[in-house]
Amino acid sequence: MPDSRTQSDTKFFLLFIPVAFFTYLFHEFGHWSVGEILGNPMAYSLNNVWPRDGHYVREGHALWVSMGGPAFSILQAAIALLVIEKFRTLFAYPFAFFPAFNRFFSLAFGGFSRQDEARISLLLGTWNYLVAVIVLLILISITIRCSRRLGIGLNMNGYILTASTACQLLVIGTYELLKI
Repeated sequence: MPDSRTQSDTKFFLLFIPVAFFTYLFHEFGHWSVGEILGNPMAYSLNNVWPRDGHYVREGHALWVSMGGPAFSILQAAIALLVIEKFRTLFAYPFAFFPAFNRFFSLAFGGFSRQDEARISLLLGTWNYLVAVIVLLILISITIRCSRRLGIGLNMNGYILTASTACQLLVIGTYELLKI
């Protein structure tokens, strides 16, 4: 019979699957909700949000809608940090770790110029990488704080990185299948 530590580890790593999907949906919900609040009828999918009629009501709305996704990713990680600070539960860690992993993975491998942070920098007329650096620094700082609070070392974070990569690819594959 497996010991409770093995069962707990299995549950922890399996939690990354729904957290990966949740993180994508929550990030996109950030774009969608900002667009809707600004009066733009928006459409929503697992990895994309767009104005239904092909354009925003006002030109400046593109900037705000682009900011909504990264802001919600930071919000998700911050809420996880608060839960970890208060309850010290390992099961909140995926909700802090995955937003940082997701934004890094998307920026590094998803075509930088197609990502929200690059679009925001372009719309603000600033250095291309400025917003990406700021968002990643915030998310990585939250992840490090959570990791230290829970006593998660580099070895365990290596396993978490592997699980996150598998879950990221699962979400991307699902999105690609649903596009057909």
